[in-house]
Amino acid sequence: MSEERGCAPASVALAFIVGGVLGASLALLFAPDGGRQTRTRLRDLATDVKDRSTDLVDDVRDRVEDVFGVGKEVFEEKKAILTAAYQAGKEAMERERDKLQER
Repeated sequence: MSEERGCAPASVALAFIVGGVLGASLALLFAPDGGRQTRTRLRDLATDVKDRSTDLVDDVRDRVEDVFGVGKEVFEEKKAILTAAYQAGKEAMERERDKLQER
């Protein structure tokens, strides 16, 4: 329904994220704490976000590597099966050709 009105789901999600960031920024600006405390809190928040994003990136990287590893194993297995089937078919064809040539 949102696509009928021209709003993609990604746009809606981005709007919520931007709104959240703006709301948090305004809350910090109008907080009753002093400048030093607010800067300390912002610094701690930035450090926390950096640590979490680093952990998230590492986790995603590990999962992607696992998926690619499994995919590679499956590919190699299927490739071996197809190679064996091709070779068996080729050998069977050669045997039948030899039988026909002997007649």
